[in-house]
Amino acid sequence: MRDRFPILENQVYFLNNAMGAAPRTLQGKVDRYVHEQLTLGERGWDVWWPWVQTEADRVAGFIGAPAGSVVFGMGVTELLHRFVSALAPGKVVTSALDFPSVGYAWQGWASRGTRVVVVPSPDGADPDEAAIIAAIDQETTVVSISLATYCSGALLDVARIAARARQVGAIVIVDAFQAYGVVPIDVQALGADVLISGTRKFGLGASESAFMYVRPALADQLAPVAVGWFGHREPFAFVPELVPAAGSQRFNVGTPMVLPHYAASAGLDVLLEVGIAAIREASLALTGRLIARADELGLAVATPREPGRRAGVVCLKFPQADPVHRQLNAEGFACSYRPTSGLRLGPHFFNTAAEADRLMDRLGELSRT
Repeated sequence: MRDRFPILENQVYFLNNAMGAAPRTLQGKVDRYVHEQLTLGERGWDVWWPWVQTEADRVAGFIGAPAGSVVFGMGVTELLHRFVSALAPGKVVTSALDFPSVGYAWQGWASRGTRVVVVPSPDGADPDEAAIIAAIDQETTVVSISLATYCSGALLDVARIAARARQVGAIVIVDAFQAYGVVPIDVQALGADVLISGTRKFGLGASESAFMYVRPALADQLAPVAVGWFGHREPFAFVPELVPAAGSQRFNVGTPMVLPHYAASAGLDVLLEVGIAAIREASLALTGRLIARADELGLAVATPREPGRRAGVVCLKFPQADPVHRQLNAEGFACSYRPTSGLRLGPHFFNTAAEADRLMDRLGELSRT
């Protein structure tokens, strides 16, 4: 399987939490699109639109969702705006550890009357689930949380939070970007009304490819303001009156992008072939090894140690984390750094224990200089 990822030939690639290693089959997906564009022209839509719908259903199956409940977009924030355009202003409960772009989106809606309650984290790494639940009251209309936080890789007990949200009739929106492709996801078990994710991290997809699940019964009750012709029940009828598509499909907008989703499908092929259970097992073994080695080196670990509470990244905090990460990358050890997280290591199923040891050996040398 390792030979399917060209970047592994010259790098110890532990950057899958930021940009997943691209499978070699990506080239064939792109070539297919180019060939169709060159040879079919406008008739390409006879192929592309059915393919987009079929591929969205394949994603739906991967996250335990029914067919027809997933739509594609270019990013998590863009899809969030699409959905929120269907809601009346109300009280939104969210976490200080959500990815900043999601927070910015809610700040934007606050200027339109939405009241946003941001629940702080006591340590800047672990979301305070009890405080999130306590903030959900009868006035709450939306609970917006991350399945796994980008700051530490900590997994939230979304089902527990969703149970409280249901008691007050609040909609639960889940950002799954830091978990998709490395943690098993079942939208129904989570109790998610909406789940949004990109594909380019552990999903091994493309930067411009994201998806949104909307619970069908909820979607049928909503009328988004962000609409377009592919959100029409009959987009190719070209009628002037808007007749929303059934269920989640009304959250489609203008002409969909095809190439990014072709590219992302290469990653989903791999995820489905390997299986999410095997991926999770390999990820936990490697992240556990990284944590143990960090302990040996005396480096502070921000990521939860309990296997069931961590996603696929290990975050290490030490004073020289930024320059050390730059040097590691210069030497072919691909990793990332964020001011809120420190040094971030994101192995995937195709990485090895030997690679983890080589990286940590070098990290130990650099952190002591």
